Amino acid sequence: MSKPKKLRSRKAGLPPGSLVHIGEIKTSAASFSVIDFDEHGLFEAQFPTPDALSSQPRNFATRWANIYGAHHPTDLAAISNIFALHPLVQEDILNNVQRQKIDAYEDYLYLVLHRYELKEGQLDLSQDQISLVIGRDYVLSFQERQSKTFEPVRQRLRADHASLRKGGVDMLAYSLIDSVVDSYFGVIEQLYEHAEALENNILGHASPATLEGIHQFKRCASYLRRNLHPLRELLGTLHRDAGDFFRPEMQLYLRDVYDHTVHILESLEDLRDLATGLLDVYMTTVSHRVNLEVRALTVVATIFMPATLIAGIFGMNFREMPLLASPSGFAYVLGLMGLIASIMLILFWRRKFV
Repeated sequence: MSKPKKLRSRKAGLPPGSLVHIGEIKTSAASFSVIDFDEHGLFEAQFPTPDALSSQPRNFATRWANIYGAHHPTDLAAISNIFALHPLVQEDILNNVQRQKIDAYEDYLYLVLHRYELKEGQLDLSQDQISLVIGRDYVLSFQERQSKTFEPVRQRLRADHASLRKGGVDMLAYSLIDSVVDSYFGVIEQLYEHAEALENNILGHASPATLEGIHQFKRCASYLRRNLHPLRELLGTLHRDAGDFFRPEMQLYLRDVYDHTVHILESLEDLRDLATGLLDVYMTTVSHRVNLEVRALTVVATIFMPATLIAGIFGMNFREMPLLASPSGFAYVLGLMGLIASIMLILFWRRKFV
């Protein structure tokens, strides 16, 4: 699992609101797009610079501006001038190691969300920060790199989805938040698949690589739980205190997203317990395999103990000993050793020790 680079020391001693990018740069060049819509129609366009965005007249009532890779302070400052964003909001957008949170301002809400992705067939978890600014008639979304997280929302807008087109800003904001939360279910399903594969490996042939996989799985589950836990507080605040930006009929939708978040956190608790259980099963399996090997060695040693005793007795340096002068003495002793070993082997077999 990749660890976030927390370079907060870059801002040490700087005044609040200083535009300094913190985190990993995941895209080389920023891109800007706009979707204007309402129940009467839709306009969609791509812009090379934020200045071109500012000169674009609004075609319909609601505007959704999406920015990929807003890590250049000059680009962010230009966008902030268009939408009058507070310097602290600009600072948080450039800080890509924020916890999930919600800040209320007079004319807009600022939300920090996280997007997670697992590489196919691997326990390598990556995290991207998504910043949402929900205004009276616009929504701004800032993403670290291009992704398909919001593509279902775009497709619904292009397909003239009635409730989304007519719903306006609050319905759009809900749809974006819901898309982010729903993406967590895919990650959790992948973790369950990894858990099943680890369990099969443990029951089949446990190896040090399996133990490493269990520890990686446990780290992923704990990391997700720790970082997603503030999301429940965020959505609870949005449900209770965001009445100025969400109509009363939207409260049911927000509560539904909150319920999804609770379900996700419960699933992560289950995954963490599952990781602990897998570790216990691994240790039990390894211990059982060691016990079987020790038992096999014990059986072999026990079978040869009488033969060792007999060989030791006849190896003593006495002048007068039975069978020493007999031509068939050696055969008698070997036969006695084989008979005792066979009897012990039969007894061990009947007791299912071998």
